[in-house]
Amino acid sequence: MEKPAEPFPQRLTEGYRTFLDDRFIREQGRYEELGEHGQTPKIMLIGCCDSRVSPEVIFDARPGEMFVARNIANLIPPFQPDDQLHGTSAALEYAVQALRVQHIVVLGHGRCGGIRAFADDSQKALSPGDFIGKWITLIAPAAERTGGRGRNENFDDYLHRLELASIQQSLANLRTFPCVRILEEKGKLHLHGAYFAVATGVLMILNPATGQFIPAVGEMPKRVQQIRCSEA
Repeated sequence: MEKPAEPFPQRLTEGYRTFLDDRFIREQGRYEELGEHGQTPKIMLIGCCDSRVSPEVIFDARPGEMFVARNIANLIPPFQPDDQLHGTSAALEYAVQALRVQHIVVLGHGRCGGIRAFADDSQKALSPGDFIGKWITLIAPAAERTGGRGRNENFDDYLHRLELASIQQSLANLRTFPCVRILEEKGKLHLHGAYFAVATGVLMILNPATGQFIPAVGEMPKRVQQIRCSEA
């Protein structure tokens, strides 16, 4: 006897109903335009699969505003044209060559499980394929850039440094793609690094001149400050 199929998650059905009753009504014209004429986003955002870091939520994006690619630890492999399957590179190729985006943002975040998995030698493969283990080897150049964990350095502090360095490494890997490098040199494409602190909501932006990450806004809203103080 064939086992009955599991029902579609009720949480998703309820969320969809809310979407229909609220956002879809407010932006129905926008959806109709996108369906009729296609998408023309100006921004590609490459982020992590982490469920706590939704780019559309963080940046309050409207439908069609951002072309988003997400993977473990928001990593970008270097340009490598071969017979292997390259999901992130394919998304990048489409965004740059077909959509002609003007900005690419690499969005890292705090408490990243992929970064922790790389830094923690005690973690074992989750499956015989060890797909995560192979993927996060892309973090190795960033780890070398940090100089590794200091003898007396707190593990969480090291992870934070590695999270930031990994963003910079992904930007360096982006520039190994000829289409990206050429368009950036012509001033038609701009690359950015950003870092989102999950617990506090603080967004940091990479300053390419100094290599330092600085707050995206000068002052957090008072309501956010009050929440952070109450949680301290």
